[in-house]
Amino acid sequence: MQARAGLELMTSWSVICCSWLLTSLYIRFNEQYVPHDPVMSGCLPSNPWITGDTMYWTMNAPTVTAPTKLRVERWSFGFSELIGDPLGRVQLLEFLKKEFSAENLSFWEACEELRYGEQGRIAEIVDSIYQQFLAPGATRWVNIDSKTMERTLEGIKTPHRYVMDDAQMHIYMLMKKDSYPRFIKSDLYKNLLAEAIIPPETKRRVFPFMRKPRHASPSPALQQLPPGDSEGRAEPEQPEGGT
Repeated sequence: MQARAGLELMTSWSVICCSWLLTSLYIRFNEQYVPHDPVMSGCLPSNPWITGDTMYWTMNAPTVTAPTKLRVERWSFGFSELIGDPLGRVQLLEFLKKEFSAENLSFWEACEELRYGEQGRIAEIVDSIYQQFLAPGATRWVNIDSKTMERTLEGIKTPHRYVMDDAQMHIYMLMKKDSYPRFIKSDLYKNLLAEAIIPPETKRRVFPFMRKPRHASPSPALQQLPPGDSEGRAEPEQPEGGT
């Protein structure tokens, strides 16, 4: 009985600890992303769904000369945020060129083209990836472990759009664990963050799609009444006797 009670107590504490950890992570996630949520924090310089002003879309286009501060900040949330942004990949490529490892990102992008490209070009794209990145003596050879290389070379004998998945994931994790932390700490990223633009502040609301409440207009009938009569007409007197 004592052993069973002890086991139940340990299980209860494990559930409590897991719940506390998950709650803490959820709160931290929300605190991090709320300033970047256009619904919860509003859009700068204005909400295009309400005002009709498209400047928000222009400033956050896939490729712009000067990115917004919120956009550059978001790249530091995780590697997926950086590599998922076309402008982020441009800046990462510039950084990787200085580290003589730009072929890693180029290989990842080529695999994305294979995954989402035209069905009729699959064999062509697979051969291009092999010649550029995997073949012996390739000009942009990528460093992949032997087992992954063996599976990939075996797979390209019957090319399909997912044949490079293992190799792509290997390079993705290599950039995530090795290149990404150095990029975030680099002068290149710090300068981007310092030079990023902050759109002019506008009045924010918790829910920006909610318009500012308007005061009700008086009834046209009341506007035609002589001064002093509107109050009496608004609330007619009750007859005496209560009947």
